[in-house]
Amino acid sequence: MCDTLTALRGSTARGATLFAKNSDRERNEAQALEMTPRRSGGGALRLTYITIEDAAATHACLLSRPFWMWGAEMGVNEYGVAIGNEALHALIPAQRTRALTGMDLVRLGLERATSAAEAVEVMIELLERHGQGGDCGHLSRFYYHNGFLIADAREAYVLETVGRWWVVERVKHHRAISNAYSIGKSYEAVSDNLAAFAREQGWTGFGGRFDVAAHLSDEARETEGFGRARCARGGALLSAASPRLRPEGMMAILRDHGEAADWNPAGAQSRTICMHAAKVPRRSQSVGSLVSELRPERTVHWITGTAAPCTSLFKPVLFEVGLPYAGPEPNDWYDSQSLWWRHEMTHRAMLADLPSALAAIAPQRDALEADFVALIDEAFDEDEPEALHRAVIDCWREAAEAEARWAQLFTPAPPAGRSSHARSWARLNQVAGLPRT
Repeated sequence: MCDTLTALRGSTARGATLFAKNSDRERNEAQALEMTPRRSGGGALRLTYITIEDAAATHACLLSRPFWMWGAEMGVNEYGVAIGNEALHALIPAQRTRALTGMDLVRLGLERATSAAEAVEVMIELLERHGQGGDCGHLSRFYYHNGFLIADAREAYVLETVGRWWVVERVKHHRAISNAYSIGKSYEAVSDNLAAFAREQGWTGFGGRFDVAAHLSDEARETEGFGRARCARGGALLSAASPRLRPEGMMAILRDHGEAADWNPAGAQSRTICMHAAKVPRRSQSVGSLVSELRPERTVHWITGTAAPCTSLFKPVLFEVGLPYAGPEPNDWYDSQSLWWRHEMTHRAMLADLPSALAAIAPQRDALEADFVALIDEAFDEDEPEALHRAVIDCWREAAEAEARWAQLFTPAPPAGRSSHARSWARLNQVAGLPRT
């Protein structure tokens, strides 16, 4: 379960398109950060489950992907195209036969497109040719259709799919998507087969249009994931911040826990944009987060590389500089050398009393990120490659020092007690081989 948002230039304070996503997956399903170079030559390309023909030439990409997949949950490419996907549940069952995954389509769109509009075309062509399907769960089986938010510095689109069918809506000002179909009658284009199916079902009215979400949605599964509520919450937060939205504002939206004054993950009944796992059905959590500021002349990407954005720091990544080294690529087994698992020890310790822990770190967290944004701005103003490199490295160093201090504040132990919440964490900590305390 995830949330993806964008705000076009007219809705932001700095004249840039903003793109943001929380990737929600199972709690030991570490997300790997990867900056992939260009490829050339074509040939066979092995994806998560299937092999297809590679493009003759691809673009460099910054990816945040589940460690066991070829595809990515979210990413951006060297041309400033950003894409994130969402699991969608339709009355038409998702295909179990292995094909493209939604994550494969994210990465393929980034590798093969130089604009948001081109990415939509690339992803649709691949979807119609190869289809989508296969288990996308880590320890639990999970089959679903996919929705996507695709943005660049000038425009953005929502692409929602059912099998090989698709529908596209152009974003006007700002947009949030979540785990629920969100395109109604205001679509820009729809696949011929979906349009024909709608006519056969008698869905179309005057002008031949139909409400896609109303007719396709599996409301029971959407309700279980609070998809519509989270989508509405994201849209409301975007509207409230427009037209003054800054990168720090997008980070704040990704950290949103809703309006409940007594919110606590152990007792929460619903899902929030910043997602914290508990017993089933809330077995997922936000395991990685991204905010991108997209301009024609420059892009800056802010990425946590860690779970739970409320307990994390967003750090800058620039294609001009590359991805700073943050330890070995993580998997689902504890590794004290990896950024993701080092942070996860602190995050899981904070779960003993997360509201109090957040009160202790949030002022420093927010001040550091504001300083990071200012530092990167200053480095671009200097117009020297060395200044950009130094600024990025300084931000990552300061972030590591801050997180090391935070680790000393909290006893590294899972939530205590015999509640279902505590038991669920104890079991997953044991599965991941976390050190016992």
